[in-house]
Amino acid sequence: MAQIITIAREMGSGGRTIGKMLSEDLGIKYYDKDLIKLASEDSGINERFFGLVDEKLKGSFLRKGGVYKGELLSPDHRDFTSDQNLFNFQAKIIKQLADKEPAVIVGRCADFILSGRRDVVKVFVYSNMETAVKNVVDMYGVSEKEAQKIIERTDKERSEYYRHYTGRDWTNAKNYNICLDTSNMDYTKCIEIIKSYLKLLEKE
Repeated sequence: MAQIITIAREMGSGGRTIGKMLSEDLGIKYYDKDLIKLASEDSGINERFFGLVDEKLKGSFLRKGGVYKGELLSPDHRDFTSDQNLFNFQAKIIKQLADKEPAVIVGRCADFILSGRRDVVKVFVYSNMETAVKNVVDMYGVSEKEAQKIIERTDKERSEYYRHYTGRDWTNAKNYNICLDTSNMDYTKCIEIIKSYLKLLEKE
């Protein structure tokens, strides 16, 4: 059985909720924003810096670095707190967690960082705009118009972030083992599909 399930998700699709539900169902760890704290503790870099670049790019259009290769800069390097190095420390944590124990890891290019491993199942969760808007309105209490703006901005940021560090298209189905459309499917059914896939892998 695969030990790690990575979940990439569009804003408002319910991917984070599915990840939490799956981790509880399987009795394994769940990692999302706590990856920021772990990377901060490991690197010694203030957690605020990681928060500023959490699944989004900042700074000028001409950004240093690019596709993730795994290198880490030392504290005396002038680019120690660069976006690229912050990403690399977070990637280091993701790899360590994957080596340690079974887990569900949400976002942050975990599917790419852990590519090549046979114990990883990569999931992408998406929905139509109507479903996403309803979910964001329910979550944040904003208007439908504001919800759509949040969705479009967040998905654009996640897409640019993913392309910058992986060189891939975030929504390309070839990056994942399972793609789930939550527009007309409840989260429990999504969990069942993922678990069924895991069981199939056990028989191989």
